[in-house]
Amino acid sequence: MRRRRVLLAPLLVPPAVVVVIATCAARQAPAVASLEALADTVVSVAMKQQMIPAVSIAIGRGGRTLVAKGYGLANVELDVQASPSTVYRIGSLTKQVTAAAIMRLVEAGKMALDDPIETYLPDDPVAGRRITIRHLLTHTSGIKSYTGLGPKFWDNSRLDYSHEKLIALIKDEPPDFQPGEKVLYNNSGYYLLGVIIEKVTGESYGSHVKKTLFDPLGLSSTMYCDNEPVVKQRAAGYQVSLGVVQNAAPLSMKAPFSAGALCSSVTDLVAWTSALMNGKVVSRASLDQMITPAQLNDGKPTTYGFGLGVGDGDKRAISHGGGINGFASFMTYLPDREIVVVVLTNLGGAKPGAIAAEILKAIPENPTPPA
Repeated sequence: MRRRRVLLAPLLVPPAVVVVIATCAARQAPAVASLEALADTVVSVAMKQQMIPAVSIAIGRGGRTLVAKGYGLANVELDVQASPSTVYRIGSLTKQVTAAAIMRLVEAGKMALDDPIETYLPDDPVAGRRITIRHLLTHTSGIKSYTGLGPKFWDNSRLDYSHEKLIALIKDEPPDFQPGEKVLYNNSGYYLLGVIIEKVTGESYGSHVKKTLFDPLGLSSTMYCDNEPVVKQRAAGYQVSLGVVQNAAPLSMKAPFSAGALCSSVTDLVAWTSALMNGKVVSRASLDQMITPAQLNDGKPTTYGFGLGVGDGDKRAISHGGGINGFASFMTYLPDREIVVVVLTNLGGAKPGAIAAEILKAIPENPTPPA
């Protein structure tokens, strides 16, 4: 989920709240300390340049956390410092969770990737075209993205859309292209996948992913990010307008739904990534499909699998970013080295991917995880 980017302004950055997972051998300490110092520098510069109130980062390898840190203010008004446990809205990092939930239903024989979506959504926006579950997962459906409708959606984004009303927004919109012809990032596709999950399971999307994915993995800081519940250590979201830090524009969390409505912490997301990439969430066969670039009708590969971006058309860099009112996020995983970097921020329009890229440059070829 993304809104237009706003200009940023200077913000005083308080000292970081730090958690560094200690190493058990003295020879490991210099590498981890050097990595921590580099992260400090990279994040400090980014916060000053982009004027981000808070950043939390985590770096892991082989299922273990090397460094986890929080910087700045998770809540500017209350002067609450960020930590590795701070809970942020993660925007489109939600999509890999939705894709994993779909793959588990495929594994259970409750649906197939090439099922037409009208099998589950009789009042769907296909307009006579054959659109499949696979098309929704790979952004190749051609359905108009509701977040790309301009004022038609955004002027009412504070409203609690029902599924019927949101689908009605896109149902009669002309398609961007024929199914499988092109790839175009599309929040409507992932919203529809969430509706399909609810139809198949008889459960709400949030309840289903909590019960089947988050609870078994012990991800206590990961949840559907409704506005109403009290969430411990939840960060406030911000924007900068005319040189002043402001609270982000309100957004009903009904709207992002399965395309971008989850919250999490950096430590939970390192654990999630490790579990996903090691076959503990979906089968190895399902994971291979998730991280293999989709192909268009003409055989041309894209750079997107199921809920995950695949860099340079191969499996050496698996990444995704997220943007939602008041927050920006980024996750990248290097399968060859089993390294994951997660960066979460509480400023809409921030560039966490650039922070992650700078951190990755400094990670040793084979860093030894703490014991």
